Amino acid sequence: MYEEKSQRMKLNFNRLEITILGVIFVLILIGIILSYINKSLFQTYTEEDGFIEWLTVIGLLFGAGLSFYRAAKLHKVRGFLFSLFTLSLGLLMIIAAGEEISWGQRIFGAESGDFFKEYNAQNETNFHNLKFKGIKINLIIFSIGLSCCLIVYMIILPYLYKKNSQVKSFLDQKGIILPKNYQTISLILILVITALVKPSDIQGKSAELLEFGVVFLFLLIVFYPLNDHIFHKDHLFKK
Repeated sequence: MYEEKSQRMKLNFNRLEITILGVIFVLILIGIILSYINKSLFQTYTEEDGFIEWLTVIGLLFGAGLSFYRAAKLHKVRGFLFSLFTLSLGLLMIIAAGEEISWGQRIFGAESGDFFKEYNAQNETNFHNLKFKGIKINLIIFSIGLSCCLIVYMIILPYLYKKNSQVKSFLDQKGIILPKNYQTISLILILVITALVKPSDIQGKSAELLEFGVVFLFLLIVFYPLNDHIFHKDHLFKK
């Protein structure tokens, strides 16, 4: 019995899943080590438009591309709402990638408009760094709000999915992907280990490692969700 269970658990992982997980944790650990032994190199490693940030953008674009491909491939089989939610996921990842690089502002040397000069904490053309009357939008929406959403998405929804057939049917039919148990555990580990970055006067660099880890973990969820059967043409949803 134990051997059968172990065998099934092994089959739940493939080489790509293991590779992506390995990349996530190795690159985060490199960042943590650099923060203690070489502050300058750590800054280069995690700076704006640096190695870690561009990996984050690439991960978002890969996830978006896969979502668009699925929507195009399955729209005749799954229907309008399935395609709409799948396309929306891709668009959200495109927007996140654009925000990450300030919509190419630094790449093309474009100047921020008056609105962003006045209200953006970094004078950049993006929305996640907006600041009104000393209150950072980033803190409210992308920290507090995102934390609440992650709890619901990573813990509550998968639990309901497994326990309630109506919830399962609803989420499957809408194409809403959910994390596997090991992916939820991995997120918790990422949150813990990125907090080990050595505190310094370099602001926000540990956040770059955290963003990278969360994005690549979500890419892993997009590729291998708990309910990956919904992307198989021959699967029929249970009514």
